[in-house]
Amino acid sequence: MTMIVKAALLQTDWAGTKVAMLDKHEQAVHDAKAQGAQVMCFQELFYGPYFCQVQDAEYYEYTEQIPDGPTTQRFQSLAKETGMVLVLPMYEVVRPGLYYNTAAVIDADGTYLGKYRKQHIPQTKGFWEKFYFAPGDGGYPIFETAVGKVGVYICYDRHFPEGWRALGLNGAEIVFNPSATSRGLSQYLWKLEQPAAAVANMFYVGAINRVGIEPLGDNDFYGQSYFVDPEGQFVGEVGDPFKPELVVRDLDLEKIKQVRDRWAFYRDRRPDAYQDLFER
Repeated sequence: MTMIVKAALLQTDWAGTKVAMLDKHEQAVHDAKAQGAQVMCFQELFYGPYFCQVQDAEYYEYTEQIPDGPTTQRFQSLAKETGMVLVLPMYEVVRPGLYYNTAAVIDADGTYLGKYRKQHIPQTKGFWEKFYFAPGDGGYPIFETAVGKVGVYICYDRHFPEGWRALGLNGAEIVFNPSATSRGLSQYLWKLEQPAAAVANMFYVGAINRVGIEPLGDNDFYGQSYFVDPEGQFVGEVGDPFKPELVVRDLDLEKIKQVRDRWAFYRDRRPDAYQDLFER
């Protein structure tokens, strides 16, 4: 038995305006659909520049309400039109002064299923995220979509194995990790961490990264977006390290059961022996 899901990622560069980025991503959904894609995830903070390279309150203007804001509603309509599941990483406002780095998940019929808020917030040169985002609440939700059980983990989150595990325990089959990550800082980890997480938790991971150097800073976003399977193998080629690219791949969800039956990691876990993990 095979259950193939055709999944898509878009790695792209900053188009100069929010309007242009929204239009670019809408076109990419149609392009992915033309290739048969059933689910698609965009990069972190997809409709803006990666403004965390500086600390400036003017970028709070990129916030929107989720799901009542215009971007969520626009892409709900697009999801319904195309019959695709969409994962939309955005900058969420709850009230003035309270903002989150958030991904909304839209089902193939246009239904808003919920959101994931980035849990781990970095504060280092070129990634001044604590200026912009509160640490996420709401845990590690799984979204029951038309293509299966989908989870989200955002950028810096990927360095923390606990969240990957929580997503697996909650039933994830595909976890998307939208990112904005730069060549000088983390490239050596890019092809290690997500495959390791896929192996340890026996699910698929879709890892998305920006490309190019944006006007706000000298972070060189290195692309190389990819899907990785529960055995840690790349599904097809890894995306280009410099150029925008639409990555569309076939994911065989039956492989998840095969690997979980072979490696009974969830059976053999010892949560009773992990008390040290609750301490700082």
